[in-house]
Amino acid sequence: MFGLKSENKDYYLQLMRFDKPVGIYLLLWPTLWGLLMAAEGMPPISVLIIFVAGVVVMRSAGCVINDFADRNLDGEVERTQNRPLPTGKITASEAKALFAYLICLAFILVLFLNTATIMLSVVALLLASIYPFMKRYTQLPQVVLGAAFGWAIPMAFMAVSNALPWWMWLLYIANLCWTVAYDTQYAMVDRRHDLQVGIKSTAILFGKYDTLIIMLLQLITLGLLTTVFLINQFPLHSYTGIVIVCGLFVYQYSLCKGREEPECFKAFLHNNWVGMTITISIGLAYFV
Repeated sequence: MFGLKSENKDYYLQLMRFDKPVGIYLLLWPTLWGLLMAAEGMPPISVLIIFVAGVVVMRSAGCVINDFADRNLDGEVERTQNRPLPTGKITASEAKALFAYLICLAFILVLFLNTATIMLSVVALLLASIYPFMKRYTQLPQVVLGAAFGWAIPMAFMAVSNALPWWMWLLYIANLCWTVAYDTQYAMVDRRHDLQVGIKSTAILFGKYDTLIIMLLQLITLGLLTTVFLINQFPLHSYTGIVIVCGLFVYQYSLCKGREEPECFKAFLHNNWVGMTITISIGLAYFV
């Protein structure tokens, strides 16, 4: 491909975080929430395939543009100093070319959906592109990430049902709050390094109240999800997932309360189980 060297294939995969798939899962779960609820069960297979592929492509593109934006800073942070861009394994030009290819691929995928969904995809691209640069201008880049990660929800509703019911925005806000919570846990890992290099984050903004605000965001997430379940008259057994997630959040607090970096990172990774549990709960409402 133009602008990309074939011998750097392994480094391109590393740049796209294929060796760390948790980001794909955290983007996939809310996408499945939207698809399942829009279809009130199994969405069309073609739409499901397009969205799952889109999750992989857009998450990869997001990682590439994030590392491009941080290419002059990652070398100063212990956790990121061995990434392909700061080590020189991949050039900035190659990173931009890879981002362009991924965005083109995502656009090709969305062309198989209806016009309204294609229009919504422009917002998804905008959010994914600006997030990495928000860390220079606002203490709330995690909010932008949450907006980006949840945008697959309205896209899913538009693709499946060609409608955006009002309660869908409650689902969107629930995911946004959850994303801000777990990405704050992630930011707690890098807080001391970010302070040194001038990167902004909610972990820095929240300061000593970080774990308290994370818990509040998680409570809002649970409250909004419960409200959405009630509006859609989900059967009682679906609420088991809400109870389980409540326990998962308590466990995450036990990890983060000491603010030790490895434990905060473990709490962040643990959110994969949260997303999976909610997905199963929604599936139970329609299939059991």
